[in-house]
Amino acid sequence: MSAHRSPPPTPDAATSTSPADADVLDLPRTVAELPFFAAGRFPKPDLLGQCEGSEVRYTGGRELLELVRNLSLGLTALGMTRGDRVALLSESRPEWLMADFAILTAGAVTTPIYTTLPAEQIGFILRDSGAAVAIVSSPVQLEKLLVAAPVGGPLRTVILIDPVAPDALALAPPGLQVVSWADTLALGHRRIRDGWGVAREFHDAARQVRSDDLATIIYTSGTTGEPKGVMLTHGNLIANLRGVLQMLDLSHDDVALSFLPLCHAFERIVAYVYLCTGISVAFAESLDTISRDLLTVRPTVMSGVPRVFEKLYARILERGSATSGPRRWLFDLAIRVARVRGERLPEGRSTPLWARVASPLVQRVVFAKIHAGIGGRLRYAVSGSAPLAVRIARFFYGIGLPILEGYGLTETSPVLCVMPLREVRFGTVGPPLPNVELRIADDGEILARGPNVMAGYHNRPEATAEALAGGWFHTGDIGEFDARGFLRITDRKKDVLVTSGGKKITPQPIEQRLRAHTLVAEAIMVGDRRHFPAVLIVPEFSRLAAHLALDEATLRATVNSLQVRSVFDAIVQAVNDNLAQFERIKKFALLSEELTMADGALTPTLKVKRRVVEDRYRDVIEMLYR
Repeated sequence: MSAHRSPPPTPDAATSTSPADADVLDLPRTVAELPFFAAGRFPKPDLLGQCEGSEVRYTGGRELLELVRNLSLGLTALGMTRGDRVALLSESRPEWLMADFAILTAGAVTTPIYTTLPAEQIGFILRDSGAAVAIVSSPVQLEKLLVAAPVGGPLRTVILIDPVAPDALALAPPGLQVVSWADTLALGHRRIRDGWGVAREFHDAARQVRSDDLATIIYTSGTTGEPKGVMLTHGNLIANLRGVLQMLDLSHDDVALSFLPLCHAFERIVAYVYLCTGISVAFAESLDTISRDLLTVRPTVMSGVPRVFEKLYARILERGSATSGPRRWLFDLAIRVARVRGERLPEGRSTPLWARVASPLVQRVVFAKIHAGIGGRLRYAVSGSAPLAVRIARFFYGIGLPILEGYGLTETSPVLCVMPLREVRFGTVGPPLPNVELRIADDGEILARGPNVMAGYHNRPEATAEALAGGWFHTGDIGEFDARGFLRITDRKKDVLVTSGGKKITPQPIEQRLRAHTLVAEAIMVGDRRHFPAVLIVPEFSRLAAHLALDEATLRATVNSLQVRSVFDAIVQAVNDNLAQFERIKKFALLSEELTMADGALTPTLKVKRRVVEDRYRDVIEMLYR
């Protein structure tokens, strides 16, 4: 086995670390103390914002703490107690973080739920976590929650963030109270007004939270198809904050735009990082308004997933290709300059003379316009959740917009590695954080150890023991270290698909649902590092031939005809109806031959050799994504 910690910092790397080591050591002990820390260090009026049209509505540091206090006291007045699981079903917005802190300062446990999940999966999370309280963003999410809530379960109180008519709050079934966000805040405020010691109660509750107390249960896809609840303590999250802050170049003068789901461990820790450094962060109004919100917020730093940068790259090429004449010639020249700079500069090699001569011109005429299109101030971005294509990373570096890749898992709070700004090495995800140790097992699997590694899986002792065997967390990824100690991910040990948008999809249960249909012999999902999932389907030819009144030879020859595809359109759609939006199959291809042990596609136990099938039908898969 081989093991690596972060390499000793070079002089350049040391200058890129911010805040100073003393400030990093002075972080709050728990996430419950973070709003106090931010309000005391950064009482700026524009700490937390929400994009609304062409403006940003900001909340100051002290106002944030006041809102968290009122909300927490209101929640405890409604029955939330220390240790309660509180489901948080909301899009990313300032209220999400306020709710998170209100829960944590009272010693309760945040259980985030994606708003895109169907009621069936929401119901599982509510049951498995034992949520007693839920906070939802809108009437749409409230309706979904009420459908999903287990009858007779522990859920007793729901808080609705968006304002609605009072009679809408009375639709809850008996035994479940639905209270508005505004009324919950007002209840907490009245408690302070009516009792001198109540504010002290809030402060004391936050101070009583310990580092080893459970902070959150984040549900992520498991191999059985049911989500696994990753249990992270306050100490896990603060340790990850400490490590990340020693790797990134950040300042309280920075401005950030946030548009990824806060339910995702990556964006949540990013939000904590922003607040710990006093960065002004604004949430995009929606995913559809990111282009507009970039121009409004004009961020200097930003996080994203590969799909975001893929779309931006494609849009740049599309707009440039639409020009003609001298403008098209300049654009093509600029692309060549960007690519050669991206290939050579990070490695310390000089660019060719022609590129050095052309750089000032293309910088002024082409690159400056690209920068302006994303606000004109972006220093760098961090990409996580899935691998970023090297060609795209080199392009953005070449135009002066470095994208720093990171690596981690929900189980590691989540960050394990981050690329240093002063030492970019494409094709790697950077060195381990200073307080993280990584090791390569004999079979190539990446193992992790450190204070950021989870406490375990909720209600799953066997899965916990397996994941943490030998005192190391088994990531399921295959990797290697380069000469500088930077980690390179080379393969995936597990079959979990990770889309370019960072969504994790467990293919087996979806494949099982497809195979449950009498006309489906085999189904193989694809989509790893792609922007949507697709599936290869082998029909049950004898049954399908009878169903369509065709002979098998004719059927195999015309397997992708409209007549045959219409049958499988209905089958795929029926499966999609019970899946989350990001899990839904967007395209499928029908194969004309069965998979067999003889041709190497099946194991002796009749399991599909996924990589063999993907290699054999690579051209078919590529056609699905064209």
